[in-house]
Amino acid sequence: MRWEKIGTRLLGLITLATLFLPEARPQQFSGYDRDRALGMLGNVAKDVEKHYYDPNFHGMDWKAMVQEAKEKIKASDSMNMALAHIAQAMVNLNDSHTFFLPPPRPYIHDYGFHTEMIGDRCFVVRVRPGSDAEAKGVKPGDEVLGMEGYAPNRETFWKFQYRYNLLRPQPGLRLFLRDLQGQQRQVDVMAKFKQEAKVRDATGEHIWDFIREAENEEHLTRARWASAGDDVSVLKFPLFMFDQSEMESMMSKARKRPALIIDLRGNPGGAVETLKFLVGAMFEDDVKVADRSGRKETKPEVAKSWKQSGFTGKLVVLVDSESASASELFARIVQLEKRGVVLGDRSSGSVMEAKRYSYQMGADTVLFYGAEITEYDLIMSDGKSLEHTGVTPDELALPTAADLAYGRDPVLARAAALLDTKLTPEDAGKMFPYEWAKEE
Repeated sequence: MRWEKIGTRLLGLITLATLFLPEARPQQFSGYDRDRALGMLGNVAKDVEKHYYDPNFHGMDWKAMVQEAKEKIKASDSMNMALAHIAQAMVNLNDSHTFFLPPPRPYIHDYGFHTEMIGDRCFVVRVRPGSDAEAKGVKPGDEVLGMEGYAPNRETFWKFQYRYNLLRPQPGLRLFLRDLQGQQRQVDVMAKFKQEAKVRDATGEHIWDFIREAENEEHLTRARWASAGDDVSVLKFPLFMFDQSEMESMMSKARKRPALIIDLRGNPGGAVETLKFLVGAMFEDDVKVADRSGRKETKPEVAKSWKQSGFTGKLVVLVDSESASASELFARIVQLEKRGVVLGDRSSGSVMEAKRYSYQMGADTVLFYGAEITEYDLIMSDGKSLEHTGVTPDELALPTAADLAYGRDPVLARAAALLDTKLTPEDAGKMFPYEWAKEE
């Protein structure tokens, strides 16, 4: 069981205008393909009806929503359109952890830039060297006023990520940007596609591909450390997927200094056990993480204290709009238990416990797809859920467009100041340089 998000916040309702944009290239859609799409909808809908944590579906008629999706699939003229109708039915539940996972594409797709909500505005935060985005002059610090004709905001930003990165990747994106000088411009950025083998044998010639991919993933999701002066350690915690021995090693290192900054910015969540390890390491007594509220019962999830082997010094936790799920739970526990200071931007509000379901169809040609389905709401010790709300930091601290452009990190610098340590935004920005996934 994992608490996670898919790189987006699946919040709110997807509008038809967002998911159902015209096809970049017309597709052939046979009766066989239509039957496969209807089969996907049927399998996913059955498990939602059986396992979704709220049997009343928030007062909505789930069967009617599924029937509506069926009729729309029957009238669809492409597989992309049919898959979008399956996605629509699930997102109508307005649940950050319940969504459709379409069949994987036989290619790697990269737009060459990353965007992020900072406060209530959207910015380019990084650009891949050598990408078309870089060649077209897209830069960190550019404000994104529009993307494919839609203005991103906190309530709708997940739509762009889900639609363009997972559901229906595009050959390119049209951006409307504003630079540091206030000049506005339109830029058409082309994505990079790398074709992959349709079938890869994990025991044959492709085994080294799998090994390299695993090593690359492990490298990119490792915990990273830095020091701010003699008294403050900084732990960049990218994902809640570390085991107990790894967490023990981290805490042994943290105990060498009297103060610790845990940087959860961009952390999408992960495993419940890792969350419990981290909570237990920060408190001298057992702490309730949350009440897991499901269909049949509500049970408390408790993190056992590490006692003397944990970290007892001063603590600051950093979050931003991409901190989700387990990251948000940890930050809120720190607030509720008055253990330290939470600093940064309001978190994503994507806090449920879900299970991933995998499916396949076909014999000679097998089609794989899946669904994430929420099985528990998570109620904090104050009786509230963080879903759709997120964590409001004790102190709001946001980078400016100029900070993004020049690689400064005023949020980390402010965290050091709260711990009586001087750290310039320029030096803070050099502590954890962004690492792009390797292009094979």
